[in-house]
Amino acid sequence: MNKSILTTLSALALLTACQGEAKFEYSEAEVTREDITTSVTATGTIEPVTSVQVGTQVSGIVSKLYVDYNSVVKAGQVIAELDRTNLISELESATAQLQSAESDLEYQKLNYERFQNLFNKGLVSANDYEKARLTFLQSQQTVIQRKQNVKKAQTNLSYATITSPIDGVVLSKEVEEGQTVASSFNTPTLFNIAQDLTQMRVIADVDEADIGEVVEGQRVTFTVDAFPALVFDGSVQQVRQEATTESNVVTYEVVILAPNDDLKLKPGLTANVTIYTMETKDVVAVPAKALRFTPKENLLNPGETIVDCQVAPKVWIREGETYKAIPVKTGVTNGMLTEIKSGLQTGTMVVTDQRVNMPDMPEQQTQNPFMPGPRNRNNNNKGAKK
Repeated sequence: MNKSILTTLSALALLTACQGEAKFEYSEAEVTREDITTSVTATGTIEPVTSVQVGTQVSGIVSKLYVDYNSVVKAGQVIAELDRTNLISELESATAQLQSAESDLEYQKLNYERFQNLFNKGLVSANDYEKARLTFLQSQQTVIQRKQNVKKAQTNLSYATITSPIDGVVLSKEVEEGQTVASSFNTPTLFNIAQDLTQMRVIADVDEADIGEVVEGQRVTFTVDAFPALVFDGSVQQVRQEATTESNVVTYEVVILAPNDDLKLKPGLTANVTIYTMETKDVVAVPAKALRFTPKENLLNPGETIVDCQVAPKVWIREGETYKAIPVKTGVTNGMLTEIKSGLQTGTMVVTDQRVNMPDMPEQQTQNPFMPGPRNRNNNNKGAKK
């Protein structure tokens, strides 16, 4: 016999001798129909599905602002203007240069035609004729260049009027009237506009150990600290392939779509996300520990027996004083519940545990003889004469 079993039996025998008969009991669970799910958890940040940073391609002083935080805007609506003084000056200068180039072109054209007639009559050299022709062609290119300069100046002038590229809501305003913006190296951001706040998304960071279970279309629930009693619904839209490593922890971004009809979800909120990686509805199920249970002979009461089928997987039921093994076919499991595809019907009671139930020991028997006795509460012996 196994040494551990002998030790257990010896301990039980000692307890029985000290306090009477020990009783062995068992626990049961009913076979029911359940929803079996598995999930992974993550944290993420709520943000609009589409947002646009509106900037300016020209430098200048902000002369007018027509919107503020939370302003509702339409595509093409003027939301700001820059001072146009310098831009108008550049346009006028480019226009004047174009007019001068056009005048020069007209003169060079007449000069070229005159030299061409003289050359045909043999009155000028070929060299003089070619020079006149070259000057005429150069004048044509100068006019083209000056036209492009005018077009550029006109475009820059139009950039002084800032319009909204989309319908949406102004999330942030980065400038104030009178502030100078410079676009020398990059485009400065003036506004951040979200297109539709009734549709939000959560960018969740999922651990590398769980990312293999996450696929597009899975159901998601999440909570935010701003509304701890509410549970929001969503679905996985995208599992991004790029990994992020921070403090030796590798995570992957998962994009979750979330409807926001009541506008309670706000950009920037932290979401505590649960992604349901497996959902099986209304199946016959038993506690997973019932499939791990096997009755032990040393925990049987007198008259109890075991009838084993020597087949796995199996569960155990009680028929009178007999533990009987029932072979089953299992399905999905989440570690707590396991689907039973065949072998059991709902309402059946299966055994999940065996244990020993010891009667209460009297206080004098449970007292350690090597410990000092209790002190007299009334201190009757204090100061007594010998």
